[in-house]
Amino acid sequence: MNEDSIVLGGGCFWCLDALYRRLKGVIKVETGYAGGTAENPTYMSVYSGTTGHAEVVRVTFDPKVIQLKTLIDIFWAVHDPTTLNKQGADIGTDYRSIILYNSADQKRIIADSMLYTASKLWSESLTTEVKQLDNFYLAEPEHQNYAEANPASGYCRVVINPKLAKFKKQFVGLLA
Repeated sequence: MNEDSIVLGGGCFWCLDALYRRLKGVIKVETGYAGGTAENPTYMSVYSGTTGHAEVVRVTFDPKVIQLKTLIDIFWAVHDPTTLNKQGADIGTDYRSIILYNSADQKRIIADSMLYTASKLWSESLTTEVKQLDNFYLAEPEHQNYAEANPASGYCRVVINPKLAKFKKQFVGLLA
């Protein structure tokens, strides 16, 4: 199987995890931490804002089924890339908008998409950080596939489920 991966952060990783794992061509979604300098961060150290890391998801996908451009287009649609270090009630550098690429080709696709997005989809400036992935640290087991494991939690009911309902309507043709 041909596969590639991209690391994305746009608020709480539980939200992106719940959305991306429902797409055709997505092989695996893992929550984690990236974009900072501390080695082996934990949820509490990232939440403290001292590590420089963001909550992210690593999306492993089959580019013959779903293209990186499509995954990035979805990224722009499912969060607000114009708010600095904030998504809804989630505030802090760990919730920033960030894309971490693996190759020059990915960087070019992201740059093209970002240029289009900035000029056509948002009236405010994008604050999304784009940089090469140095390290991805897998989050603790309780953060993997959180929405599926905790459907009755307050965060799922109030934040994730409404996003998921909107996502399913908006991207119905891409759902697995």
